[in-house]
Amino acid sequence: MTIAPVPRVGIIVVAAGSGTRLGAGAPKGFVGIDGHTILRHALARVFAASAAQVVVVAPSRREGDALSEALEAAQDRRDLVTVVAGGETRQASVAAGLAALWGDVEVVLIHDAARALTPPEVFERVRDAVDSGADGAIPVLPVVDTIKRVAGEDIVGVVDRSELAAAQTPQGFRRDVLDAAYLRATRDFTDDAALVADAGHRVVAVPGHPLAFKITTPADLDRARGLVAEAPLVPSTARLEHDTPIPRVGIGTDVHAFGGDGSLWLAGLEWPGEPALSGHSDGDAVAHAIVDALLAAAGLGDIGTHFGTDQPQYAGAHADAFLARTLGLLGEAGWRVGNVSVQVQANRPRFAGRRGEAEAALSAALGGAPVSVSATTTDGLGFTGRTEGVAAFAVAVVVRA
Repeated sequence: MTIAPVPRVGIIVVAAGSGTRLGAGAPKGFVGIDGHTILRHALARVFAASAAQVVVVAPSRREGDALSEALEAAQDRRDLVTVVAGGETRQASVAAGLAALWGDVEVVLIHDAARALTPPEVFERVRDAVDSGADGAIPVLPVVDTIKRVAGEDIVGVVDRSELAAAQTPQGFRRDVLDAAYLRATRDFTDDAALVADAGHRVVAVPGHPLAFKITTPADLDRARGLVAEAPLVPSTARLEHDTPIPRVGIGTDVHAFGGDGSLWLAGLEWPGEPALSGHSDGDAVAHAIVDALLAAAGLGDIGTHFGTDQPQYAGAHADAFLARTLGLLGEAGWRVGNVSVQVQANRPRFAGRRGEAEAALSAALGGAPVSVSATTTDGLGFTGRTEGVAAFAVAVVVRA
């Protein structure tokens, strides 16, 4: 048996950003470009560039999603993948990635997942510069616009653009240089090259690439989607397309106790004469379980993230408000609802006579996606068996829009 050599190159892919400016309702790395996420596109190019250890720095509590994306991109090199949680700042996230590198790694490339379309040859140019003796190397593009100095509304000068360049990633460094620079850092820097330069090391420039632009705003995302739709950008051993879109499945649960004010609302319906459920909204455990299942399937967090008690607009809101907003969140992230199945556990109300009505109401709130509802009791066991409240369990399937 031939044992593959341990890579001497490590690539840290930073994907821990929240993506606030992108406004897609999800961490930036998990926003879709086409049938795949920004992170998947970035990783496909990383694995096409070099046989390296790849450390993905993911948002806290999204490590599992990041690992799934990385394993799909790695294909037959899954043993090279490591995923860690990021920190409060980019510098802290890179430090977490550095701590996960294997001892044999001598050259470290640090890459922003938001530069998802960076061609493999840029990685190779940066690595080659470090292998040729540079302490560090970064890809740059010349600045083509005329740059002005301004004070308020007044133009006060012109900057010589011949001395300027726009920095990109990956930025590469000798491992020992980078480790030492991070150990002595006393403040945050805008990028790793600035941190290494501040430690007294020389960083050289190599040619960047126009496709290595950073996806920061909705306009950048539109540009990336247009480029990917036009033609394959990078010949890669890691396939970005599947013959059939792969659906994703999420599970959601919710419970509410009886004891609220007014009427009972459950499965999107009002149940006159039944005791109300307590909760920040109307206590509709069925609708809330569906929301959690859909958000989980799309990797968008949970109901508390988007409909928490700190959002007064949802006080007393009914199922249609929750499900319509959830449908919008999925759409913004590039997903659509496949189908939903939900089971209610309760002694009351009796669902048999209104099951079809409940399914129709929930389906309408989800844009016509099929919803099935079933109901059961627990033979007197637990809080539902004592008629103290209602529990609901939902499974949802989502597919790429």
